[in-house]
Amino acid sequence: MNPLLLDIPLQLETERLILRAPLQTGDGVIVHQAIKDSFDELKAWLSLFQEIPTVEETDILLKNAHIHFLKRESFRFLIFDKDGGKDFIGTASLHRIDWDIPKCEMGYWINTKHSGNGYMTEVVKKLVNFGFDYLAFKRIEIRCESRNVKSRFIPEKLGFILEGTLRNDDLSADGSMLTDTCIYSKIN
Repeated sequence: MNPLLLDIPLQLETERLILRAPLQTGDGVIVHQAIKDSFDELKAWLSLFQEIPTVEETDILLKNAHIHFLKRESFRFLIFDKDGGKDFIGTASLHRIDWDIPKCEMGYWINTKHSGNGYMTEVVKKLVNFGFDYLAFKRIEIRCESRNVKSRFIPEKLGFILEGTLRNDDLSADGSMLTDTCIYSKIN
């Protein structure tokens, strides 16, 4: 089946959270503020955030994410608390989708002020179930820098298998040194 014909929900829910596609007016402002609030942590791990983007640049990123969502190339969700749905938690995505296998990679970041509450573990668990049960993926990977202990904790807690560590595989977010990449996977 052509993935463009798949009926993909624009919103998912967990016990405490709402995950929705980035398509509402004002999303750029909300995400931009979270990037500013979390900049020091994001800068350490993501090359995309070596400088704080403008609201307009953030809005463009989100609009492009929605285009990729519609084209079934990746599924990025903005995460909000269920109580009122106004508090922005972070983002998570299923990306690098290979529909021939089918498989994907998962990525995520959390607004620093919400770290330590188990939100991202809850989101990753939901997206794994969505990927396996709804999209029929056979494999989901999480890749992260070996020194990113917080990011590694999530796949380890959720029973992903550490398949290996690629030594000197990538550059650090700031481009200053070589880093090792941990590859975790879950198969269906």
